[in-house]
Amino acid sequence: MSGAAAFLYNDDFMLYQFGPRHPFQPIRERLAMDTLESLGVLDGKEARVVASPPVSMERLNRVHPPEFVTEVERICLAGGLLDQGDTPGNPGLFTGALAAVGASIRGAEGIMSGEFEHAFNPAGGLHHAHPEAASGFCVFNDIAVAVRYLQREHGLQRIAVVDIDGHHGDGTQSIFYSENVLTMSLHRYSRGFFPGTGGMEERGVDEGRGYNINLPLPPGTDDEMYQQAYFSIVLPALRAYQPQFIIHQFGTDGHYKDPLVGLGLTTMGYAEIARRTHDLAHEVCDGRYLVVGGGGYEIDATRRSWAVMFAELVGGRSADEGIAALHDREAVESSQEVLSEVDRVIAKQEETALPMVEKLIRYA
Repeated sequence: MSGAAAFLYNDDFMLYQFGPRHPFQPIRERLAMDTLESLGVLDGKEARVVASPPVSMERLNRVHPPEFVTEVERICLAGGLLDQGDTPGNPGLFTGALAAVGASIRGAEGIMSGEFEHAFNPAGGLHHAHPEAASGFCVFNDIAVAVRYLQREHGLQRIAVVDIDGHHGDGTQSIFYSENVLTMSLHRYSRGFFPGTGGMEERGVDEGRGYNINLPLPPGTDDEMYQQAYFSIVLPALRAYQPQFIIHQFGTDGHYKDPLVGLGLTTMGYAEIARRTHDLAHEVCDGRYLVVGGGGYEIDATRRSWAVMFAELVGGRSADEGIAALHDREAVESSQEVLSEVDRVIAKQEETALPMVEKLIRYA
């Protein structure tokens, strides 16, 4: 095995952009890679940069119909809008979108073949994209395409998607809502906040009933309360489900400095989430663990958060002196009102969601 972890990269990632004043700036992906290289984490032994090709049309069309893909390409070339205004097209965007999805496939391929144990695609995590609709800076849903790849080409039957982006992963949820793909999302949830979905009552339908778990959190949720929710619900659900593969959407717009979300996470919180999930992947699915990017609109906070996360995938190296220097020097503390709301969400999902998953797996 040449390298326990792969940092996936394609120069075309830089084409996935919407203009110099847009919140989404792909330079954060290159900066995270440059940071890891400068600190010796990407040493070619325990971890290395792996080039990734664009996704093939055959694989993309398993989620996104050919007519939609053709329409996206046309709008990008014409410079029109792909949604109601947040996701403007431009001539390079289509190429960048294919590269972003292709990297998630490359990561899944490398993990399944044993080329590496874990992989991180910083350009992925495009969880708002629906089969026939772009949305919220997301053109194609790389997470869903990777799940279909694992199902169709490797026969996996239990795939878990964990989403910690500050916004609810509505596209991913909708795609798997009637399937037994365990889909879990922790996100800010409040009146008028995009995309407006992700309530606790959204549990899936038909064959997917009980396989969709949301942890809607209030603004101001700090590391301690966020981790309490994650460790109380997400990790037990994963243990019950016993996935064959874990895909982790690691958006960092929940960072307390991010301008768009308003949660209160720090780099220390992200490192602990990565450590515990990484350990659990080795416990339940032989370490098959693909991490993808997502939101993150304060570029330096995103660079640092992704660097410490990736260092955790490489033998717990987030404690290395250079990585440790990337951590935030301050933290947010949740108000009593926030503490009470997070406790309520945890209690509700402990009472309802966890027993549903445990029962489904027990009698599967």
